[in-house]
Amino acid sequence: MVFSSLIFLYVFFPLCLLAYFLVPGLKGKNGVLIAASLVFYAWGEPLYVFLLVAVAAANYGFGRLIGRLAVGSRERKAALVCAVVLDVAVLCAFKYTGLLVQTANDLLHLALPVPQIALPLGVSFYIFQSISYVADVYRDEVSPQKSFWRFLLYVSLFPQLIAGPIVRYRDIAAQLEKREISVEGIFYGAMRMCIGLGKKVLLANYAGKVADQLLASVGTVSGTWFGMVMFAFEIYFDFSGYSDMAIGMGHIFGFKYPENFDLPYTAGSITDFWRRWHISLGTFFRDYVYIPLGGNRRHQLLNLLIVWSLTGLWHGASWNFLLWGLYFFVLLYAEKKSRRVLGKIPAVIRRIFTLFLLLVGWTVFYYTDFGQMVNALRVMFGGAAAYSGEVGVVMLNALPLFIVCAVGCTPLPRLFGLMLGGIASREGETEPTWCAYAYRIGVFVFDAALLFASTVSLIGSTYNPFLYFRF
Repeated sequence: MVFSSLIFLYVFFPLCLLAYFLVPGLKGKNGVLIAASLVFYAWGEPLYVFLLVAVAAANYGFGRLIGRLAVGSRERKAALVCAVVLDVAVLCAFKYTGLLVQTANDLLHLALPVPQIALPLGVSFYIFQSISYVADVYRDEVSPQKSFWRFLLYVSLFPQLIAGPIVRYRDIAAQLEKREISVEGIFYGAMRMCIGLGKKVLLANYAGKVADQLLASVGTVSGTWFGMVMFAFEIYFDFSGYSDMAIGMGHIFGFKYPENFDLPYTAGSITDFWRRWHISLGTFFRDYVYIPLGGNRRHQLLNLLIVWSLTGLWHGASWNFLLWGLYFFVLLYAEKKSRRVLGKIPAVIRRIFTLFLLLVGWTVFYYTDFGQMVNALRVMFGGAAAYSGEVGVVMLNALPLFIVCAVGCTPLPRLFGLMLGGIASREGETEPTWCAYAYRIGVFVFDAALLFASTVSLIGSTYNPFLYFRF
């Protein structure tokens, strides 16, 4: 079950909301969310719900154990190491076993059977959340959670389970025990959820169709570049759309999740891009890998290499993702060594060059087959005809979608919404006025239109991929 499915939008989520608001008391509401999350997780893969509960139980136990041991003691450190090793082992066993066996067969000319292990839904996200919890308990930054059920809610909460953001325990620890559910929060959450749904269904899905059409059989320079631009739109609106829906649902239930995207395609450098793209993943690797390894203080080059190798492999069990991570490692290290020179380049040129580098990176990301990847890069840099009539027709038909997606990647929609909201807020500071009411009605109509259009699109289309399932 995914957020952008009819069964979720019109059966699961409404029933969950009904039960949540009918059940009195926070303890009962937490119970509803736990039950709903386990049902959500077990929908397509019932057995893996036991893995989720087992991981939660193990990390809950390690958290309690670490909290009882003396700060700085060897026993405390050993408990942390055991917890992290267990979490990483679970992740590697389910996510990378097939890749490692296949690689061994290819390199050593073996014929070992390659295990076909279905990837548990959202395993990378709840494993990383568990690691952040035990690490923060070890650092004495948070107190161990005494209630297993609250900890299970933190690990399994369905809005952010399958696509993030990666929520740290310290960010919502207080909300597990006390949170406010307000009309304003529900209103904002519903608006954010509908916007995310629209981004996923009305932009990402259609951009993905165009990208696949142009990139399935690489033929011309212009078609391949345009296809990669549409893929860049697809992956952004797909992932940020899901993050918006997660944040919106969190607000409806009273949770405040951190932002995960901040207009990444407006970045003026690769460093700036990674401050804006999948923010929760970047901060996780910074705080729990890069800084503990020494950060900028010692072995900076090695630390960056490790972090970006792990970042690449986190995105999928295929060697092209490792290459993708190493590509950004090289770019980021080069930027660190040439800050003064880059600072003298006009901002517009830096943004255009950053987009160029990102599109090359997305090419590496898109093709899991190295032969296809090399061929696509060869074509992009002049290794084929520049244009064909067939490709031109596809590009012309996709031009309106391209324009909408391009505008959607800029601050313009956000600024327009903030402007209208600001006017409504100022007008209604003392008491609601017609302007404040008009704003609310306008938002309601806009959300209803997005929901309706998305529903029609889902009914009429079988193309509804979720790129981040492999994570």
